[in-house]
Amino acid sequence: MEYLIWTGALISVAGIAGLLWCIVYVMKLRKSGLDDNAMRARMQKAVLINFAALAVSTLGLMMVVLGVFLA
Repeated sequence: MEYLIWTGALISVAGIAGLLWCIVYVMKLRKSGLDDNAMRARMQKAVLINFAALAVSTLGLMMVVLGVFLA
């Protein structure tokens, strides 16, 4: 079950990378000085990607835990 642990770890890292991308994206948005409507539309995209990255990271962590239990 070692492959399950390493695959889960890679998936978790991909999810964390997505979370970091969201942080950088929102920081750039805040500095851009857009009006409220444009900012709101772009923030909705960031929130969607943030939730997806969180789900991917959680899935990877579940795979790691499952691999540890089965090992």
